[in-house]
Amino acid sequence: MRQVVLTIAGSDSGGGAGIQADLKTFCAFGVFGASAVTALTAQNTLGVRAIADVEASFVKAQIEAVAEDFAIAAAKTGMLARQSVIETVAESLRALALAHLVVDPVSVAAGGDVLLEPAAISAMRELMLPLAAVITPNAREAEIITGTAVTDLRTMRAAAEKLVVMGARAALVKGGRLGGDESIDVLCDGRSTREYRAQRVAIRRTHGAGCTLSAALAASLALGLDLDTAVDVAKSYASTALETAVNIGHGATPLNHMVNPERMIKPKVCGTRQP
Repeated sequence: MRQVVLTIAGSDSGGGAGIQADLKTFCAFGVFGASAVTALTAQNTLGVRAIADVEASFVKAQIEAVAEDFAIAAAKTGMLARQSVIETVAESLRALALAHLVVDPVSVAAGGDVLLEPAAISAMRELMLPLAAVITPNAREAEIITGTAVTDLRTMRAAAEKLVVMGARAALVKGGRLGGDESIDVLCDGRSTREYRAQRVAIRRTHGAGCTLSAALAASLALGLDLDTAVDVAKSYASTALETAVNIGHGATPLNHMVNPERMIKPKVCGTRQP
């Protein structure tokens, strides 16, 4: 039976990130994608032109409508935007008691601006972290949530471990923003810490990479892969989607979501596991 995966995130009119990137990724993985839209954006590869908020009550209605009709195997969150939406989404997800929830704590714009007000950041910490099977912040988002600087591999490891202590079952801290020839991510599941190293793809600025990775991770978990394998597969898919991306607009480069992940869904040896 086809697995159903729910994305709760913002809409990107340019099609490269948000709900649109998530649904394209779900399709590539062969899972049925459902969605609850938290915000509408008028944007393209050059930037965001305008944002229209969606009332928290309507976000709840979307989630409940999906849950009423489908057996949801996994879900992921993206742009939750406001405290009221975070509170409502957390309440709805607690009621669903999903085994697999990927929280992509979208809180920083590409230019580095913080998108969440302090109350929303607190709500993310207190309400979403305890529900997360895995949280997938980039280095700056990990800083905002943990309150500690993330500048190198040592502090990435410390942030991943702190996120687990704060309530997430696992944390994947992404180091792409830290620069260097290698892109290093760190996964902590409370028992061990694993580093994922890959040669950096030569793209100046990408659009939707974080959304794509978290969507691929949710789809992989829905398909029954264990966390380590799911992260391997999701990272391989996102990397290949970057490597084969075409600069279709005039700004940041959207990923190629038409990559076939089938060859990636198998046990792999990747990274280093440390106690």
